[in-house]
Amino acid sequence: MKKLNCILLIDDNPPTNYFNKRLINKLGMAEEVFAVENGRLGLDFLTNQGEYASNGTKYPKPALIILDINMPVMDGWEFLEAYQQLSPEQKGEILIVMLSTSPNPDDLRKAQAIPAISEFRQKPLSAEMLTNILETHFPG
Repeated sequence: MKKLNCILLIDDNPPTNYFNKRLINKLGMAEEVFAVENGRLGLDFLTNQGEYASNGTKYPKPALIILDINMPVMDGWEFLEAYQQLSPEQKGEILIVMLSTSPNPDDLRKAQAIPAISEFRQKPLSAEMLTNILETHFPG
C-alpha cells in the first residue's frame, strides 16, 4: 500500500482527531498527519493563511482530507463550497472523504451530488476503513 505524503483531518472534536491521528500513524499510512478543528482552519492550511501563513515553509498539500460535517465556525458543507473556489494549484489532486455520525439520508444524497467528495462514510474511522480508502483510491 502506498504511503501518502500528508493527511489532513478536519474535525471539531480533539479526542477524535487524536484517535484518528494515532491510528494513521500506527498504520504508517502517511508521512505527516495534521488536524484542524473547523473548515476555516482547513482552508487556511490549504492556502497557507492565518495561523498557517507561510513563514518560509509551505504546508504540504494533503493527498487525503478526512472531513467532518457538523463543526462550529465553518462546517463541512461550507468548507466544500469554499474549497471549490480555490485555484487548481491550491486544490491539487486532493481526495476528500466525508465522515459523519449523521444517519440523515439527505446528508448522503447531498455528498453524492458534490464531485469533490470521493466517499461518504459513517464514523468512527477504523483501520479497515482507512485501508479500504487507500487501496481504492491510491493503489500501488
